[in-house]
Amino acid sequence: MTTFGDVLARQLRQDPGRPLVTFYDDATGERIELSVTTYANWVAKAASLLAEEHDLERGQRLCLDLPPHWLGPVFLGAAWTVGLTVVGPDDVPEDAPGGGADAVVCGPGSLERWATRAGELPVLACSLLPLGVRFADPVPAGVHDVGIEVWSQPDAFAPWDPPTGDDLATAGGYDDRTQAEIWAAAASGSIVTDGGRLLSEANPASPPGLATFTEPLSKGGSLVLVVHSGPERLSATYAAERATARFP
Repeated sequence: MTTFGDVLARQLRQDPGRPLVTFYDDATGERIELSVTTYANWVAKAASLLAEEHDLERGQRLCLDLPPHWLGPVFLGAAWTVGLTVVGPDDVPEDAPGGGADAVVCGPGSLERWATRAGELPVLACSLLPLGVRFADPVPAGVHDVGIEVWSQPDAFAPWDPPTGDDLATAGGYDDRTQAEIWAAAASGSIVTDGGRLLSEANPASPPGLATFTEPLSKGGSLVLVVHSGPERLSATYAAERATARFP
């Protein structure tokens, strides 16, 4: 499997109803679980939002500035479906207008920073509220509220210029790796075994945590992503979710 699309299509054929990403926020009590099918629908909507609404094209760069959250894997998948290269916030210098990325996806914690760039490039903001809903208050002028725009997008998306395994999937702080290299590394990784269930506090939309999503996806496993927790609660969640591995 050399592209994200190949990997996701295989998982949809094999077991579309199995859990893929389960997210816990122990500060709010939120729990959300995405099956392979539900995840694929979210990816399609997000990919359409990027490509059809904001005119992003294969080969361009998307900055992901999200904390640990289930929308991180969604926008990773959306970027790779379109053929975009994912970079981090440190790869988009504040003193280089328009440099470093062609669009940004951010959360409420970094919204103020990116709102000042909304005149230069598309800034898509995620409220990170349950079910991916809109911000409670209007976002700054020029910023796009993902919780408003994503719901009108279709549940299926086919790129007009599909990426190949040679397309750059990550760059900058993530290191320069093609889609084929990302999935080769995921298949040979040791974080989780085939079909395993990984409990993690790491941010999957960050260089240190990227494999916590790519490995479970490529190996027919799943990710249990937990935030704002503690040792006892993590142990309880590990047991309740029947996890088989933990990261870090």
